[in-house]
Amino acid sequence: MSDGNAVLPWLVIRQDSNGNRYRVGRYATRTEAQEVADRLEGEGQEQLYAVERTAASRQSG
Repeated sequence: MSDGNAVLPWLVIRQDSNGNRYRVGRYATRTEAQEVADRLEGEGQEQLYAVERTAASRQSG
């Protein structure tokens, strides 16, 4: 079984105190991505975690 064709339109993005943004992961559902972001924020980190939909998935759906 391969994940090569999996649709993962939801991103978790970490933004640090300098404004740098990094992709943490891609997820199939917004709920899954939000759970990851909430868990990371709950660990006491000072970074901001956001859930965003990829631009490609917005254009096709």
